[in-house]
Amino acid sequence: MSDIAKDKAARLLKKTGSFSSLSSYDVKVKENMRKQKDSSMSTVSYMDDPGHHDDLPRPAQQMENTYQLNPTKYFPGATVNNILKDVLASYLQEEKYEPELCRQMTKTISEVIKARIKDLMIPRYKIIVLIHIGQLNEQSIRIGSRCLWNSSTDTFSSFSFCNRSLFAVANVFAVYFE
Repeated sequence: MSDIAKDKAARLLKKTGSFSSLSSYDVKVKENMRKQKDSSMSTVSYMDDPGHHDDLPRPAQQMENTYQLNPTKYFPGATVNNILKDVLASYLQEEKYEPELCRQMTKTISEVIKARIKDLMIPRYKIIVLIHIGQLNEQSIRIGSRCLWNSSTDTFSSFSFCNRSLFAVANVFAVYFE
């Protein structure tokens, strides 16, 4: 049996509470490897792990209908633009373009921006943050986004940043959740 098949079988058997078809040594080794792997991963890199949503089912949330079609507090575009400007400048001011570093920086920057926007406590808005970082080398780029939304409540903020070796474009979309 291959390692992938053993791992899937161990997960299924662990959920049902039976380990009869696998040796206990294989299960213990896999659990120890998984514990070591999980404890050394950051929250940003944990998102890269495919299938991590399969292990933990999300409980269903029961919400009462509010029949509120318009927000009580609208999304502050100017404040979000200032957040984008501060975060991009502080993280990328002295950085040089390196593909692997920029890959990690996009994840880190997007999480920081999302956390700072959520600190504003704007009720009932879903926040989507997209970061693009590329090498500045006499080329052009076009970035496009499409979405179906309500133009009276939904909005976005965007900011571009450049230094000597890279460029960054940050887009934040705020979609009102009725």
